[in-house]
This record gives sequence, C-alpha cells and structure tokens, in this order.
Amino acid sequence: MAPTPRLAAGLLAGALVLVPVAGCSFTSNGFSCSGSSCTVTLDGQGSEVDILGTTVTLGGVQDGRASITVAGASVSCGEGETVAAGPLSLECTSVSGDSVELTASLN
Repeated sequence: MAPTPRLAAGLLAGALVLVPVAGCSFTSNGFSCSGSSCTVTLDGQGSEVDILGTTVTLGGVQDGRASITVAGASVSCGEGETVAAGPLSLECTSVSGDSVELTASLN
C-alpha cells in the first residue's frame, strides 16, 4: 500500500528538520528545501503539508487569493505577496485555479 500524501508530507517534514543543520538541499514531488527556505505547491482545498515543523493547509483559492491556515492561524495572500503566519513567512509565488505555490521561511 502506498503512503498517503499526508504521511509522505510528514515523513518529508521529519527529514527536513535536518536540512538547515546539514546545509544541503532536498527536492521531492513539488516540495523542495534549501537552507531554511522551502517551496511547496498545495493543490486543492484541504491540501496539507508540514513545512519546517509547522502544518500548512490550503483552505481554498478565490478571486486570485489563497486562504491558508498555518499552525491554526488563518492568512490570505495573492500572487507575489508575503505574509507572516506563526513561525513562518510565506510568499505566495503563484496562485491559480485551486492551487498555490508557496515559498516558506522561518521568521
């Protein structure tokens, strides 16, 4: 049985804890990290991933803005905007259809 996306994301997040310490890069299935910054694409309402130890969930996309929940706090951003959410700074690098590409870094 293949691991669920949530399980895979959790496993990736566990591996990512070592990335900033090791100073190396990591890339897998639309999720990549280098140093203390990660880029991820959330596709579809309810998509969830752990980034640098913090859960990030896509609430949805409407009128070019993505609704995102980060560690229980809700934020909204449009393409090119950067928002602070919990321990993360999120840049919405692309918002289209029902997906958002984020670059996340620790605040």
